Amino acid sequence: MKLNKYIDHTLLKATATKEDIIQICKEAIAHNFFSVCVNSCYVTLVKEQLKNSKVKVCSVIGFPLGAMSTKAKVEETKQALKDGADEIDMVLNIGFLKSNDFDAVSKDIKAVKKVMPEYTLKVILETCYLEESEILKASALAIHAGADFIKTSTGFGTGGATINDVKLMQSVIANGNTKIKASGGIRDTKTALAYIQLGVDRIGTSNGIAIVTGTTSEENNY
Repeated sequence: MKLNKYIDHTLLKATATKEDIIQICKEAIAHNFFSVCVNSCYVTLVKEQLKNSKVKVCSVIGFPLGAMSTKAKVEETKQALKDGADEIDMVLNIGFLKSNDFDAVSKDIKAVKKVMPEYTLKVILETCYLEESEILKASALAIHAGADFIKTSTGFGTGGATINDVKLMQSVIANGNTKIKASGGIRDTKTALAYIQLGVDRIGTSNGIAIVTGTTSEENNY
């Protein structure tokens, strides 16, 4: 199995420098990963670094809390696309979900999808903060609002992907076309394979090299 094309090679730390971003672009090209995933201020740099490769550019939006205004998320999305992003990973408004304001959660996602109809939108649920019933509801809302993928985690919450959470997300997708991205805490080949065998289409990780080479990485925590 070719693991490299499942991987969004990710660097989202606040301390990430331009040099760090250039380095992960080089790694992504060397290993032919699916994409490089960064904060939106680095999309232009990543696009430039990847211009002669097939590696895509992924930008996070409303990261990591999801608590920005919808207008702010929409504008950040527009700018990221203008700068060269191919895919967007937006954080769902977790507080609205927990307030049972499902209409607001849905409108937030729809507003972002509306400005990127031809692009891939992944909606991050941040499952570590959600009860099982909330994971089911968040998945349904995101799918209905036009998400191409539902994603487990930012990697900045209290926990990352779990097999159980992914199974819950899958139960909502049922026979639909929405895909799943598992992220947070996936650091080795065995773990990555467990998610892929479960049916996950994408892995978000800063440990992509360890996953494809079968080594282990201690320092990267996403």
